Amino acid sequence: MDNRLAMINKKIHVGVDATSWINDRGFGRFTRELMTALAKRNEGFHYTLVFDRPPAFALPENVDVIIADTHNTLNDAAVGDKSRSISYLMKLGQVVRKAKFDIFFFPAVYSYFPLLARVPCIVCYHDTTAERIPHLLFPTQMNRRLWQLKTALAKLQTARAMTVSQSSARDLEHILHIPKRKIDLVSEAADPVFRLIENKQEIDAAKSKYNIPLDADYLMTLGGMNAHKNILSLLKAMPRVIEEHPQAHLVIVGDISGKGFWDNVPELQKFVADNPALQSRVHFTGYADDEDAALLLNDAAALAFPSLWEGFGLPAVEAMSCGAPVLASDRGSLPEVVGDAGLYYDPENIEEITACVIKFFGDPALRNRLREASIARALEFTWDNAAALAEQSFRKCADR
Repeated sequence: MDNRLAMINKKIHVGVDATSWINDRGFGRFTRELMTALAKRNEGFHYTLVFDRPPAFALPENVDVIIADTHNTLNDAAVGDKSRSISYLMKLGQVVRKAKFDIFFFPAVYSYFPLLARVPCIVCYHDTTAERIPHLLFPTQMNRRLWQLKTALAKLQTARAMTVSQSSARDLEHILHIPKRKIDLVSEAADPVFRLIENKQEIDAAKSKYNIPLDADYLMTLGGMNAHKNILSLLKAMPRVIEEHPQAHLVIVGDISGKGFWDNVPELQKFVADNPALQSRVHFTGYADDEDAALLLNDAAALAFPSLWEGFGLPAVEAMSCGAPVLASDRGSLPEVVGDAGLYYDPENIEEITACVIKFFGDPALRNRLREASIARALEFTWDNAAALAEQSFRKCADR
């Protein structure tokens, strides 16, 4: 044990906010995948994960764990208009103070909590969607004000600001007014489960499981069901698409339980119910695990991604890893991430969305070209590369 402690003391000891570990949103996946990749490397760092509850799931090897033992979790506070209590935040801050880390890393400003210590912090700001379109993200003015307060406090404790795209880096500088010299760029990647799958029986079984006709030529959406994801605009485009391409379907993959972030699922479901042309062509699967999502993506004509703003857009990389092109919004990071593996449109222009989808469905050569481009594009994103970039940020923070 003494030898192990001596080895750790020679390394930069990084404390990590792991309260978002089990969150099924993009920042939860970012936390899990990045820390798993970092833990596999041997580049002079030792990591301790700070949880708000004892983890009941497997963790990477070569990491330590500290438990704050709060009475609730970050996920509990993510439902509807709930928020974390002062007691919750103080317990986490006290745990970090006592641990005396060399640096502390917040993988998402979403889960930031004030630190009662002088430890230098790296905070990852994934995007500025909350600042751009707050009316679509916060159910109440109080939630918005709490976000503004949290972000202001986080900026005061930010020694290095991490983000996941050039688009977000510009926003950090111009919207959050974080100096460019303090901003470090990392990346994201798909989990290995998102891959090319040739087993037609498995794919057909997944389609049957979610009541998708085996002969459907379908677009797919994947991930959050919040209003800023703009799925309603895609639904408004679909009747005209179906007229032009009678085999067209839309498969909407995501949690519709209402137990997560504030969403507009009832509005989406009502729109489908009120439009007879869509009732047999739009399929809400509810939550699907990664293996099922990968199977569905492998048979999808394309991923439709009409979001009003993204800081990265991980579903796009997951889709491309499965050979699915991306029909994407021309805003935020999506053109940067998707590159030549997709087609683009103004997400607030229904006619543009419609024309883009019709063009895609009606051109087999285009579809094949974009599929090949998507497979090649996905290979450019790896978690090991993201981890190497994160380590550069950690070193800058430790050397300040």
